[in-house]
Amino acid sequence: MKAEIPTRGYFAIGVEGVSKAVNLGNLLRTAHAFGASFVFTVGADPRAFETRADTSKAPSHLPVYHWASLDALALPKGCSLVGVELLDEATVLPVFAHPVRAAYILGPERGALSAAVLARCDHVIRIPSAFSLNLATAGAIVMYDRMRASGRFGTRPVAEGALPPAPPVHVQGAPKRRRRGVD
Repeated sequence: MKAEIPTRGYFAIGVEGVSKAVNLGNLLRTAHAFGASFVFTVGADPRAFETRADTSKAPSHLPVYHWASLDALALPKGCSLVGVELLDEATVLPVFAHPVRAAYILGPERGALSAAVLARCDHVIRIPSAFSLNLATAGAIVMYDRMRASGRFGTRPVAEGALPPAPPVHVQGAPKRRRRGVD
């Protein structure tokens, strides 16, 4: 059965200051599974690139960018940088409207996103948990929420055991007529 992946827009996921190969490997595998357009690191420890946990061989299937510093981070035009951090002022994930074009960035193990990264973020979100989660787990939750919020799956049934309502049928609009030479 082919996975349902949103077809409009794109997303990427990355991490600042990752140091553990197993965490980066798990994040790569999960990003590949959820249909990320690319994965990235900013200021990663060289040991993090000794990935052994990525059994899907994600770098063979999607671009992986390693930027030495935040100044080197180059996102596509129109791509919103979304920080994932446990901050009281951050928007809680269940009510966050995901940008059509987004790059999510997580903090390092045993640390937080730097002030410089937070200042560059267009949005900051938090997973409503009692304490900090493993970065690969947090990344998986954010990617799942993005997929779930895409609207491709319809709504959940109200009662336990009830069948979900059928998702609305997509209707193709009428063709748009354009005159040559006019934008």
